[in-house]
Amino acid sequence: MHRRNFFKLLGGGIAVVLSYSDLFALPGLLRSEGEPSLADAARVDDNSIAAWIHIRENGTVAVYTGKVEVGQNIRTSLAQVVAEELAVSVGSIEMVMGDTLLTPYDRGTFGSRTTPTMGPQLRKAAASLKEVLADMAAAHWKTAKGSVQCKDGRVVHTESGKTLGYGEITKGKKIVIPLNDKVALTPADQWTVAGTPVPKVNGRSFVSGKHKYVSDMVLPGMVYGKILRAPSYGASLVSADLEKARLSAAVTVVKENDFIGVTAPDPQTAASALARIDARWNSTPQPSRADIFKYLKDNARQTDAGNNTKEAAEKAFAAATVQLRQHFEVQYIAHVPLEPRAALAIWENGRLTVWTGTQRPFGVQEELAEAFSLSKEKIRVMMPDTGSAYGGKHSGEAALEAARLARAVGKPVKVVWTREEEFKWAYLRPGGLIEVAASVSTDGTVTSWEFHNYNSGNAGIETPYEAGATHIRFHPSDTPLKQGSYRGLAATANIFAMESVMDDLARMVKKDPLEFRLHNLKDERLRNVLHAAAEKFGWQKEKKAGHGHGIACGFVKNSYIATCVEVAYDKSAEQLKILRVVAAYDCGTVINPVHLENQVMGCILQGLGGALFEEIDFMDGRILNPSLSSYRVPRFDDIPLLDIVVLNRKDIPSAGAGETPIVAIAPAIRNAIADATGIKLNALPLIPQGLKTNS
Repeated sequence: MHRRNFFKLLGGGIAVVLSYSDLFALPGLLRSEGEPSLADAARVDDNSIAAWIHIRENGTVAVYTGKVEVGQNIRTSLAQVVAEELAVSVGSIEMVMGDTLLTPYDRGTFGSRTTPTMGPQLRKAAASLKEVLADMAAAHWKTAKGSVQCKDGRVVHTESGKTLGYGEITKGKKIVIPLNDKVALTPADQWTVAGTPVPKVNGRSFVSGKHKYVSDMVLPGMVYGKILRAPSYGASLVSADLEKARLSAAVTVVKENDFIGVTAPDPQTAASALARIDARWNSTPQPSRADIFKYLKDNARQTDAGNNTKEAAEKAFAAATVQLRQHFEVQYIAHVPLEPRAALAIWENGRLTVWTGTQRPFGVQEELAEAFSLSKEKIRVMMPDTGSAYGGKHSGEAALEAARLARAVGKPVKVVWTREEEFKWAYLRPGGLIEVAASVSTDGTVTSWEFHNYNSGNAGIETPYEAGATHIRFHPSDTPLKQGSYRGLAATANIFAMESVMDDLARMVKKDPLEFRLHNLKDERLRNVLHAAAEKFGWQKEKKAGHGHGIACGFVKNSYIATCVEVAYDKSAEQLKILRVVAAYDCGTVINPVHLENQVMGCILQGLGGALFEEIDFMDGRILNPSLSSYRVPRFDDIPLLDIVVLNRKDIPSAGAGETPIVAIAPAIRNAIADATGIKLNALPLIPQGLKTNS
């Protein structure tokens, strides 16, 4: 039922004027339990309560969202905001997530958009539903709405003490009344469920190993698939001898143009069969890591836009007595998710069902529809959680591969990428070259700022500082490797360069790096996190010999981070150790303080890898370090003491916390190293082979 049909049906009236029995009698107002939880757009649009929340007859609550759980505990925080507005317990809520048949369309779980966009949407749906339930109960009791209140999953008649459970009111049918855009939401300072450290929903199943990821799933008659990969980027297939791969009748070899795969009853047999395929490839020359930054700049797409600001910045720079020119290099790095890409596909009666670990179930549905020339209505994609993503699972490669094999063999097929495949064929965080020219007056005021990013992106590229004349540009470039989203996007690169330059400018004019930043900064929230981090860290305390302190801050997607780092450098042993990290974070109103702290911690610890040693090595289209034995990620003994200060701004809407805390750790470490040693490192990673190599 669309909004216009609803109002046409009610003739401009509202549900509260109808009796309880009349509400159930209205055709199309309530849907039966036997129909899909989300009717298609022809029957119930996304503005209907039924699209988002359904109360079952037993009083449990099903909540529908196209967002997915990738380890950020969003299942818990979304359940909390619904529980708050609907006046039910978190334990009574089942989150139905990332199912293209059952949930409203969603672009995907990325960009820290779940909390600021889906949170308010579900709050509105829950508050609208609570309002309708109160109306229905008041009509049933023939009393004024003001004499009823919702509490603990029941509507209470305050005068008589009579109660009705939510399930008793709806009798398991779906309410298709439109959402009330003006419904009153509970203020954050009155929250009793949201804003509290509710434990992780289904947490026991995760720590006990009972939770099923796609790579754990098994269907009757299922076989395992493996795909033939090219030896390098840009290589094309010349020929393939498939006969030796047919080990037995249980092995099926599938060839569709240049797509070649095998299926077998178990992964080992499938891998053995694949290894027997004799394939010949044509390769083309590709740029290598040694010359990648020159390549990115030479192949950048230039623009004439902003010449007036460029001239102003150059003029102010030339007039300044204190000038700094610097360039920064940022290597490609891998996401290294705990669970590599995985998908399970089955075809039945011309319809395709796929389970896959993805941040974009509806995007994968669209990829499948295009690949197989099917309408989206014939494709169902489900995401039963994935073992982390970090921005690296936007695409549906494994789903497409499993679906192609399943169609060819007429059986369910599961494809799970190996760790090597994940390194070689998943997309990477872009490499980039950044060039900065900045000047400052002797009193510590930034007078010009020119900033160019080649290839890695424009997220976080705008300076928060009150620079005089500015010229800031992102230059897209051709890339020899597959690249895409990564936690924090290009803000990790841009803020690394920005905060490194700010530190160097401070030292050039002999200013304290914290005071220098505050002198050039008006943004209240960024100033607040800087003060909070510095206070917790003890910024003004005297340093021990050989120790260095570094500070950095950043603003991304309406949340703010400041990070302080202490390092110790043993010059005789050429050993550098990160001793302590303090981070202060502001993302507005906090929904779950424990899970927020976990998010901040996860960002910082992941950021240690990109800051210190993670980098993809490649030559002529081949990834040279496609394993965890050759690609260094943070280990337990890399983890320093870590203090996290959360600024809970209940006067500001909640922002997502999955990205921003990662952006300040690398520059803070770099600045601490410079403080301890005088060595200014301008490349990420900072010390892949030790400090001496980069000095």
